[in-house]
Amino acid sequence: MPRRTATMLASTLMLIALLCAGVFIPVPYSELSPGPTVNTLGDHGGEPVLQISGHKTYPTSGNLNMTTVRVTSADYRMNLVEAVYGWLAHDNKIVPHDTLYPNGKTEEQSTQENAEEFSQSQESAKVAALTELSIPVKAWVIVATVGKGSPAEGRLHAGDVIKAVDGTAVKETTDVAKLVTKHKPGENVVFTVVPAKEQAAAEKENRTATATEKVTITTTTSDDNNPKRAIVGISAGTDHTFPFAIDIKLADVGGPSAGLMFALGIYDKLTPGSLTGGKFVAGTGTIEDDGTVGPIGGIEMKTVGARDKGAQYFLTPADNCAAAAKDTPSGLRLVKVKTIGDALDALKDIRSGNTADLPKCTTKG
Repeated sequence: MPRRTATMLASTLMLIALLCAGVFIPVPYSELSPGPTVNTLGDHGGEPVLQISGHKTYPTSGNLNMTTVRVTSADYRMNLVEAVYGWLAHDNKIVPHDTLYPNGKTEEQSTQENAEEFSQSQESAKVAALTELSIPVKAWVIVATVGKGSPAEGRLHAGDVIKAVDGTAVKETTDVAKLVTKHKPGENVVFTVVPAKEQAAAEKENRTATATEKVTITTTTSDDNNPKRAIVGISAGTDHTFPFAIDIKLADVGGPSAGLMFALGIYDKLTPGSLTGGKFVAGTGTIEDDGTVGPIGGIEMKTVGARDKGAQYFLTPADNCAAAAKDTPSGLRLVKVKTIGDALDALKDIRSGNTADLPKCTTKG
């Protein structure tokens, strides 16, 4: 066999061997790619995304699209060839597996966490929209979670309304930790609560829950960097009663990043005219009850997905601006927002065509 032919054959066989090895060699990475984008003003799965009853709503037009990111599952093992392809592809992003699933988090745990965050984002979106419209919303402090094996396990339950700690009225979630940490580990703390079942029954019957219980719990020592801090093993949250029904119908979506777009969709449906003026606006961002917009992950994938669907403008959390501006899809204009008020101001300019002064995202923020 001629030397040249033998060399080419050996090189070809080596290349095939390397490719085969690459297919079977697992690497500790995961992939992000653009996910579905849904118009919060429209329908999804045959029914309106936003369903409001008990209050007047108005017809609208245009798009206020929430955006998503697809990620490989916790138990998916990427091979070297897939990783290299992802690094080279424009609309994919390869990240360390532990970035998405830290400390061995399972797919089930991740799904549950995303579902809880999605539920909370819907709640905050409703509060932010109604607050912006000066529509009163009743709020109270609740037990959000109870740590397994903690002193509070079996004594307090998720959904219990915390009225007082040691006789001092609780008005904010931060009040609970302040009052508990006044104690030393091993001391008793007394919670005055409305049990979750009583609160649920009162809401269903449209009445104020009045039946309270006093629960005494012995504090223990925290396991953080302050060994003298007393805890009972709960986290406090906020629950609300709304003056009319607002339902968000969107399955198979998780995480908190749609909060801003849900809030804007609710605001649009409760006010005359169209917020967008018929334009295609997409966006992302968490939202707090007070209307503050927070950053999210996978911003580069979300802008790609939005533009692929036809978005002209993208409402971008201020803290995501630098990353988004590094590789903005052609034809998509990033609009920097810090609050729901910023977003509403930007939409006013967009629908009027006065876009010269829209807040811009730059690579510096």
